[in-house]
Parts: sequence; C-alpha cells; structure tokens
Amino acid sequence: MRRPARLETPQWLALAWLLVVVALGWHQWRFWQAPRLDTDVFALLPQDERASIVQRATRQLGEQGERRVVVMLGATEWRVAQMAASAFDQSLTAAHAGLRRAGDGAVAAQALDFYRPWRDALLTDAQRAALRAADVQALVAQALERLHGLNTGQPTAWLADPLNLWPTWWSQRAGLTAARPRDGLLWVADGQRDWAVLLYDIEGPAFRFDGTRRWGDALDEAGRMARICVAADGACAPITVLRAGVPVHAEAGAAQGSREMNTIGWGSLAAVIALVWWAFRALRPVVLIVLSLLIGCAAALSVTVWVFGQVHFLTLVFGSSLIGVAEDFGIHYFTSRLASPGTPRWPLMKHLLPGLLLALLTSVLGYLVLAVAPFPGLRQMAVFSAVGLGAAFLTAVCWFPALDFGTLPGSRMASAVAASLTRWPTLEGRWPWPLLALFAIFCVWGVSRLQVNDDLRQLQSAPPALMDEQMAVGRLLQMPSPAQFFVVQGATPEAVLQREEALKAHLQLNAPAKTGSPGLSALSDWVPSGARQAENRQITAHVEQQVLAEVGHALGESLHRPAFNAAALDLQAWLASPASGAARSQWLGQVGDGYASVVLIRGLASRAQAQTLHALGEQVPGVRWVDRANDMSGLLGRFRVTMGWLLVVGHLVVWSAVALRFGRAAWRAWLPTALASLGCLAVLGGLGEPFQLFNLLALMLLLGMGVDYGIFLLEHQAKEQGHAWLAVLLGALSTGLSFGLLALSSTPALHAFGLTLLLGLALVCLLAPLFRLRPLGTHSDQSQV
Repeated sequence: MRRPARLETPQWLALAWLLVVVALGWHQWRFWQAPRLDTDVFALLPQDERASIVQRATRQLGEQGERRVVVMLGATEWRVAQMAASAFDQSLTAAHAGLRRAGDGAVAAQALDFYRPWRDALLTDAQRAALRAADVQALVAQALERLHGLNTGQPTAWLADPLNLWPTWWSQRAGLTAARPRDGLLWVADGQRDWAVLLYDIEGPAFRFDGTRRWGDALDEAGRMARICVAADGACAPITVLRAGVPVHAEAGAAQGSREMNTIGWGSLAAVIALVWWAFRALRPVVLIVLSLLIGCAAALSVTVWVFGQVHFLTLVFGSSLIGVAEDFGIHYFTSRLASPGTPRWPLMKHLLPGLLLALLTSVLGYLVLAVAPFPGLRQMAVFSAVGLGAAFLTAVCWFPALDFGTLPGSRMASAVAASLTRWPTLEGRWPWPLLALFAIFCVWGVSRLQVNDDLRQLQSAPPALMDEQMAVGRLLQMPSPAQFFVVQGATPEAVLQREEALKAHLQLNAPAKTGSPGLSALSDWVPSGARQAENRQITAHVEQQVLAEVGHALGESLHRPAFNAAALDLQAWLASPASGAARSQWLGQVGDGYASVVLIRGLASRAQAQTLHALGEQVPGVRWVDRANDMSGLLGRFRVTMGWLLVVGHLVVWSAVALRFGRAAWRAWLPTALASLGCLAVLGGLGEPFQLFNLLALMLLLGMGVDYGIFLLEHQAKEQGHAWLAVLLGALSTGLSFGLLALSSTPALHAFGLTLLLGLALVCLLAPLFRLRPLGTHSDQSQV
C-alpha cells in the first residue's frame, strides 16, 4: 500500500502548485487592468531617517508641478512668436492629447479679492524704508495727480490706496517669475529672442506606463505645425520650441523603460528558447522551461505588488533579466535527463533536489542582501527576483516530473559540449602558477585604475535633449530649483514666518557684492508675519492719514481712510484660498514639535554661490540648507561603502552554506566567483568605466549565481559531470545574454549593473572548470579533498 502513495506524491505537488498558479493568473488579470506602476526616480533613493522633513519638502515640491507642462516658443520678433504660439495651441487642441490650456485670469482676480481687506498690512521692504522717511508734501502732490485722472489701471479705489502702494507690492509678487503678460500671452525676452510661454495642465494621471508617448508626440506635432506656419509667413529665422514639466519627463522615462523591458525580456526569452532547442532538439523542454519563466515572473510581480502596493518600472526592467537566471533549474533537470535517460522522472528530481536547493539558496541570498540597503527600489528588485527564482524552482520541481513524457533526443553539439569537459585542464601541477601570477598582476593594475562615481544622475534616464530643454526653460523663466533650498523651522507658524523674514534680510545684507543676493521665494512674501503686518499697518496708517488730511484740506472736503481688517492675515486662511496656489507646496505644516516651510532660490548660478548661501543661511536660527542632489550623492557613496562590506560578508555566508554540503571541497565552488569578481573590477578599471554602487550590487548577484556553477560541477561526478558542464554553459550563456542586453540600457545604473554581471559571468564560466575535482565516483571521496 505504501508504494502507490509514494508515486502519488508528485501528483499532489503538481495539483497544489496548479492552485497557486491559478491564483497568480487571476491576480495578473486584475492587475494589468489598472496597473500600479511608479516612474518616480526619487522613489528608488535611500530613505535617510534623519531627513524626513527634507523628503516631505521634496515630495510636496514635486507634487506642485507634476501636472503642469510648460512650452516656450522663441523668435527674433514678438509677432512671429505670437503666430507660432497660436498655431501650436491650435494643433495641440485638435490632437485631443489630454493637455488643457491653463488659464490663470480667474485665479488672479480671486487672489486680488482675497488680499483686499489687508491692503494696509502689505508693504515691500523698499516701501517700508521710503514711508519711514516720507516727504508728506511730495506724496500729497502725487496723490492729487492720481486723483485727477492719472490712476488708470489701479487695482483698488483711490481712497483705499491714495499712495498707490498696492500695485508695487503686486509687481514684486509677479517678479517671482520672469514671465510677463503681453497681448494675451506670457512673454519673456532674453536679449536675442522674444519667447511666448504657454502653460498646459494634463488630464488623467501624471505617471503612465503604457509604452506610448501620447503627450510627447502631440507636442512634437504641434511644434512641427508651428514651424510650418512661421515658414509659410516668410519669417527669416526659424522658431525654437522648448518643453518642460514632470509629465513630459515621466512619459519619456516610462516609454523608454517599456522599450527596454520589452527588449531585455523578449530578447532573453528568445535566447533561452534558442539555446534549449539547440541543446535538446525537442519541443517539450522549451515549453516547460518557458512556462517556469512565465510563472516565475508572474509570481514575482504579484508578490511585489502585494508587499509594496505598487511596482517601479525599473524593477520590471531589472526583473525582466530574471529570465536569464531562472531557467537554470529546468536546464539542469533536462541535461540530467540526457545523462540518465533510463532513470524515472521523480527519482531523478529527488536526486537533483539537494543541488538545486543549494543553488536556489545561494542565488536568493545574493538577491536578498540587496534588501539590506534602505533603497526602496532595490528592496523591490530583491523581492521581485527572489520570489521569481523561487516560483521557477517550484514549477520545475512540482511539474517537470509530471509533465515530462517520452524520450529526449538531444543534439550532437550538446554531446560534444558535455564531452569537452574532459579536455578542460584542472589546477594540478606547476603550470597554473605563472598564469595565476599574471592574473594577479592584471587585477592589481585594473583595480588601481577604478574611478568612483556616486553622482545621483546615474539614476537619470531622461533623453539628454529633453533635459537640455528643461534647463533652458528654468533659466529663461528664472524658476527656482527644487533640489537646492532652505528649510525654515519654528515652534509656531508665526515663528517660521519671522525666521523667513530674518533669512531674507540676512542674505540681502551679507551676500557678496560680486555674486549678489539671489532671488528668494518664501511664504512670507505672500503672508508677512503678524509682527511685520502690525508694523506695516502702523506705517501706512500714519502716513496715509497725513496725506488724506492735506488732500482734503486742498479740496475743501473731509477725507477718511476706509477701515481695513483689524485682524492679521492668517496663514491657514491663506492656505485654504485660491491665492495660495503658487506657493502652497512650500508650507510643510507641523513637523515634530514645531512647524516648517521651504524657501526656494532663483538664479543660482554656480557652486560657489551655493556654498556661500549655505554658510550664510545657517547663521540664522532655525534655518537649514538643503542640496538634495549633493546629499543623495553622498548617501549613495556611504551605501556603496556599506555594500562593499556586505559583499565580503555575503562571500563568507555563501561559503559557509556550500561547506555544509561539500565540506573541505567547498572552496572549489566558491573561489572561481571570488576571482571572477576581482577580474571583473580589473576589466572595468581598464575600460575606464566608473565604479558605483550598482557595480557592487551586480557583484553581489554574481556571488549567488556564479557559485551555482561550481556547485553543479561538484555535485555531479563521473559521466554526470559532463552534462553538468553542459547545464553550466547553457545557463551562463542565457544569463549572459540577458544581462548583456541589460548593459544596453540607457539608464547608467542598469548599464553598470548589466555590464558587470556580463563580465563576471564570463570569467566564472572560464574559471569554474579549472577548480573541479577529477571524477572520483563517490561523494565521500570528494568530501575529503
């Protein structure tokens, strides 16, 4: 009665795994109807627990502009720029691409109405100084001139603003951007060209991952139509079209990621199919191995979404290379079938299971070490890859013995490759030592030439032309940088506003004359502190009452200044009004026991100027300088050092795991990967490739995958060793092709990752046979070596 039970065990395993696969299929169907995919590069970055306030500031500043697209059309004549802008807007409207022209007129009127009750409390620094030393008689003469018809365009009644103070205050608020209204458009001049500025808001989500360039294609077509319109008018010089905005970059990055994912994923799959067919000359191994890969990727995606709530597009690009790794289990099974064609399927799998489990363990350890680093993106990649490998392994173990029927013909080339191991030398005698000495010299030379690069831009994959346009728009519009700013903290909102005012005054007073004080954009520009409002109210009341008395005496009338809101303009009321739309994201709200805001900087021209601002700004209590790009680059460098030590620890852990199986012979499985890692670094140094965190991460995965090849060669002896060598070569070729395609990625981090693994796997494949044992026939013999 026991024999049938043992035979049915694989069937129960197959059925149980079938239920899991059905659940995965249902989740995949649900997921791809509304995929939760992230394209934000900053989501990949380390989370510094000491900089939570900086992360909040970065997130809010990013959210402010994530739905806005800016287009600038430049020509040598304003008339031509107007014509181009009209043609551009008409083309974009007709395309129905989900870009809606932004209109700020209604918002401006609402802001004017909101501020009107506090007109007497709003003064510029120059107005405050002028009113303190005011010549009342001169002000009376000016007030009379405006009263007699020269007040056209004043935003309020003459009696409510007899000194015409408010237009100047509003003009300074408008100075926060270089664009000015002109003929129904926004206009900027740079001395050579007149630029028409068009603002668009996107409809729908800002981040999409469908592989299309809906907005980008529509903007390209609109630019083409604008150029045709200008050329038809006979304009001498062509127009220049610039585009900027988070949606444009996000769409370009998503489209590029989709292309790379398809290229890497399908390219890897095609390589695996070709190699499996070439080796086994049967459709069954191709179908089963591809099935294990598809199930592995589906399980990886489902578990990643379940754990993280969404998946980053770079995780998918990276995960698509999993196809080149997860097929090793299936290849190893079918090469063993070639070596032992008469062995029943399930006993054969049971015989292979210890080696396959050890290979899975070492590979998963290599992936999971990535999760130690506090990179959200790397943690996703680690979980994705580890789960994908595990699912592919379970598919092979549970289904292959049940679905593998019939004979396996194999190919003469596969037999020749298996037999070639007998002609591969081993490290015996004296001949290897000169070769190893040359290898050591090469490693020392190459590693000494490595140049470290922790620049944050290695994560940037946007097209260079688009980045140039973004920078040009920011320079022309004098847009503040979202990467360099001040964070101002205080116990109360009032304290924050007062410290902002102190910061602006300190920089204005102490900035070097040769660089000047940069433009600052602060909440206190829009909502002065309560103390500053009270002081302004006293100044305006004192001077305006004198002027009105003199003007009333000259006119023979009794003029009375209207009452304004006696209460101070409240920050919370401002935040809740449409007037705060331009700067609302700069208020961070309550942070810990206090409150915080962001002061943005415009016109930052050099690194030296940034260093000066850093030194001056932090002399003001409660003010902190933030250079996001520099901080993140420093953090990448610190984690590069940490991951270097973790790589050393990983080698010790993997060697210990292998030693549990092979005893004193474990070094033969581990050492080829260690030498290959050194050789890979030497090659990178010789090629002049920058050394970064992602090279180390690739070496961590090389540890997990490379040791597998040594394990397979130690696990099998006698006639099985040749077919184990065939499995090693097939696995190395498919993995190398997979990560070789990853090296073609235009994202520098992925390029470095792929190139490092490609070189490392090639070296492991060359070195592993040198350290194998000569066939001894029994496991007990090899454990004594």
